[in-house]
Amino acid sequence: MPLHTRIPFHYAWVIVFACTMAVFASIGLGRFALGMLLPSMGASLGLSYAEMGTISTVNFVGYLVSVVAVGHLLRRLTSRFLIAVSLILVGATIILISRADGFFTVMGLYFLTGIGSGGGNLLAMALVAHWFTRRRRGRAAGFMVCGSGLGIVFSGMLVPWVNAAEGAEGWRTSWLIIGLACLGIAAVCAVLIKDNPRIIGLDSVGGQDSASPAAPPALQKPLHKSPVLLHLGTIYFLFGYTYVIYATFIVTALVQERGFSEAAAGQVWAWIGLLSLLSGPVFGSLSDRLGRKAGMMIVFATQTAAYLLVAADLPVAYLYLSIALFGIVAWSIPSIMAAAAGDYMGAERAAAALGLITFIFGFGQMLGPAIAGMLADQSGSFQSSFTMTAALAGLAVVLTAFLRKPH
Repeated sequence: MPLHTRIPFHYAWVIVFACTMAVFASIGLGRFALGMLLPSMGASLGLSYAEMGTISTVNFVGYLVSVVAVGHLLRRLTSRFLIAVSLILVGATIILISRADGFFTVMGLYFLTGIGSGGGNLLAMALVAHWFTRRRRGRAAGFMVCGSGLGIVFSGMLVPWVNAAEGAEGWRTSWLIIGLACLGIAAVCAVLIKDNPRIIGLDSVGGQDSASPAAPPALQKPLHKSPVLLHLGTIYFLFGYTYVIYATFIVTALVQERGFSEAAAGQVWAWIGLLSLLSGPVFGSLSDRLGRKAGMMIVFATQTAAYLLVAADLPVAYLYLSIALFGIVAWSIPSIMAAAAGDYMGAERAAAALGLITFIFGFGQMLGPAIAGMLADQSGSFQSSFTMTAALAGLAVVLTAFLRKPH
């Protein structure tokens, strides 16, 4: 008997669970575990701040490559197959990183990890447009992006524990455990994910009123020529550029500039992850009620405050406030953007639309760590880097204010 006939709820929520696990593996572990591992890995391999930033940047180059390729591959292959293959790539390359012996080896492997992360994350988030109607998408996507926070909690607890047990080379064991976890999640996704509800004879959650709307005539043009998608892409670029600097370097800044022990920094990192579990569902649901524009403006204003507080030379209490503010809105923008792609372009074009704005977003992720690392090397601290992120997050508030409503 098929699973969807034996469960007491709509199979869309199984999809949410599987996609949350996909985001957990591809982004939570494949990307954000790096922030927790950088101090010990950097010390072991003798990496400079600029090299640390470059490792993060090439990961996002791989992410961009994946975003471009996914649109073409979806014409021939299913989302379920591509998500599973993407997560296998993430797991395999991370296991190999655990044996790496230098900067260039890590950089090459982490580029491939980025390819897997892009495919797993983008395709998982795009499924929300098929399984949920417009008035439910923000909430569903919000639960999916909880995977990022779960990854932060996991790495924040795992890495200090392993390093305490194994010493300076403990980061290798952490990478190995993370890679094996990603391979296990790939198997789960291969079993549970279905590309759309029609495959198993169901409707989208919320009915049929807006599950697969045709794009309005004004939006029938090629996606790359759509003004609203370019507007969304620009906003998403600023999010990618700013949040990734904080996520990549906050632990390093705490350890090397604020005198935190690795265990204490790990606890902070875990708290960011715990707080962020609320960010997607709360602000995704808020955007369902208030609109995508209002939701994003609230999020960017909160992030601006978080970046200003960590940039300023203030007592440690303000640093904790910064961490709390960042955590409570951490993954809100991706959940709102995933919902917005379906709102503006309809379910059938949602994956391609999300791919386009994610491609632009990826450039922000690619540039942010490299530039922030160079600024930190030149100034001797991350203060200038965090000041830059605050200014750009403030610009995002202004640009979002001019976003028009979907048809």
